[in-house]
Amino acid sequence: MSEVEVLSHTKWECKNHIVFIPKYCKKALYGAFRQQLGEVLKQLAMQRESRIEEGHLMRDHVHMLVSIAPQYCVSTVGRDEKQVREYLQKQEQAAQRIDQLTMFNK
Repeated sequence: MSEVEVLSHTKWECKNHIVFIPKYCKKALYGAFRQQLGEVLKQLAMQRESRIEEGHLMRDHVHMLVSIAPQYCVSTVGRDEKQVREYLQKQEQAAQRIDQLTMFNK
């Protein structure tokens, strides 16, 4: 668990596990677009005064752990942050194993 952040009138630790599936270009996540997507998401987070703590681009979806500054004191992931991080990492490993099995079955 990271330290509590401090703003002028607020102490906070607000992290959210976000999963999204792009409507189009699902296969593009593993193509050339993959290299640029991470940086684009980081820039968008910075514009919203947020920070991507961890993220994984899967073949057809994206997992992110995002730290978002609230207007009041709140902890969303709370004491389970380690568990969420491990889950994110295991998702990518599982997808890689499935991809390998798919290649062998062709």
